[in-house]
Amino acid sequence: MHRRTWLKLGGLSLGALYAGPAPQLAQLLAAAETAAIDRDFSVILFWAHGGPSHLETFDLKPDAPAEIRGPFRPARTNVPGMQICEHLPRLATMADKFTIVRSLHHERGEHSGGTHRLLTGHASLAANLPNSENPEIGSIVAKHLDGRRDDVPAFVGDTQFYGGGPAYLGRAFAPFMPNANNGISASGNNVYDPIPIYPSGDGRAGLSLAVDSTLQLERRTDLLNQIDGFRRAVDRSTALDAWDRNRRRAVEILSSRATRDAFDLSQEPAAVRQRYGDTHWGKSLLTCRRLVEAGVRFVQCQATYPRLPASVARTTNWDDHSVNAHIFDAYRIKLPVLDQVLATLIDDLHARGMNRHVLLLFCGEFGRTPRIANQDPTGRPGRDHWPRAMSVFVAGGGLRMGQVIGSTNSRGEHPVERPMDSNCLLATIYRRFGIDPSQMLHDVIGRPIPILPRGEVIRELVG
Repeated sequence: MHRRTWLKLGGLSLGALYAGPAPQLAQLLAAAETAAIDRDFSVILFWAHGGPSHLETFDLKPDAPAEIRGPFRPARTNVPGMQICEHLPRLATMADKFTIVRSLHHERGEHSGGTHRLLTGHASLAANLPNSENPEIGSIVAKHLDGRRDDVPAFVGDTQFYGGGPAYLGRAFAPFMPNANNGISASGNNVYDPIPIYPSGDGRAGLSLAVDSTLQLERRTDLLNQIDGFRRAVDRSTALDAWDRNRRRAVEILSSRATRDAFDLSQEPAAVRQRYGDTHWGKSLLTCRRLVEAGVRFVQCQATYPRLPASVARTTNWDDHSVNAHIFDAYRIKLPVLDQVLATLIDDLHARGMNRHVLLLFCGEFGRTPRIANQDPTGRPGRDHWPRAMSVFVAGGGLRMGQVIGSTNSRGEHPVERPMDSNCLLATIYRRFGIDPSQMLHDVIGRPIPILPRGEVIRELVG
């Protein structure tokens, strides 16, 4: 049993063990057992901010009317009965190594509200919120694993997501972001340069990375916010102790060779870097692999594409309204690159024996409307927001691969087989981490709030 769990047990009275306040004995023992099983589990979330179209990627409808189906054709994969987009040929040859979930849905159709709903499991009160009202999954993981390691951060990201963040857990559980210019995508803008999770310049993680990161970590452990968060339970001196602890953590992380080396792409053989490709996405996912290999437990990285020709799109994300992009021309450019980097990362994880404990996710906050829209004066095609159906790409993590879970109707409008609240995805991930999603957290005024208000584990994934 973990020493911390044993100390918790030792502090409980006989009455508490019998029927007293949580955590009870059975819960502690179960949590300790699960945590021991899942101690190496990590997640790489490649986040398609804006909402990628399920109808152009993993849930094509070739027999739907012209105003629904689009020009792309489905391609067979090496898994009988599974088809994906023709512009993902490498992935089609390795479908036995990933799973497509086609029947997730939720009720929030705005970007930050949808992001908040998908990544926290809670519906926000505000619609266009830049910062989350509830902690996103990466922050929950960082809180759960707090103190497990001092040499690498538990949670790393290239930026805070629009509608994401640690909420009442405090900035100490926000993602560690290596670049100073890391807040731009939390504004909801459609056009911004990609924010690298890897060091710029020659690719080496040197002094500039450490200095920028120190500043970021000191900002996120703002003293006043920390004191406010502790007012309900502790006095000022304890809050100051916590502030000092967070500053010490910043120094420990940034003085750690494990952290510096994880960001240093120059340590990778040239052949490996070439397989990933000299692209923003290639360098991003190679860095993600190095981070989880070093012990980071949750990595989130925006799938922001460098600026496309003006005739194709004015966006760098996946918000493919007609007024933003010619969705089909944009996908003809983006999907082949996505195919290369996802396939390369999956192969790399398998070759290194990491596929059993590293889960790769590709998704956004929702899908896109089945009906093609042409609102732009040029008449170019696009699709609008659609939270009623979406596809999520899942690979590895010790889960069952080589399958399609759920289905939508003939127009991709809504699930007809295995409809699932998007919280089911979070519940499955929390289970792999050994986190009980019914566990109560407490906000800044002491109200108990469950990690997830609802959501069942996706049984087809866990087997």
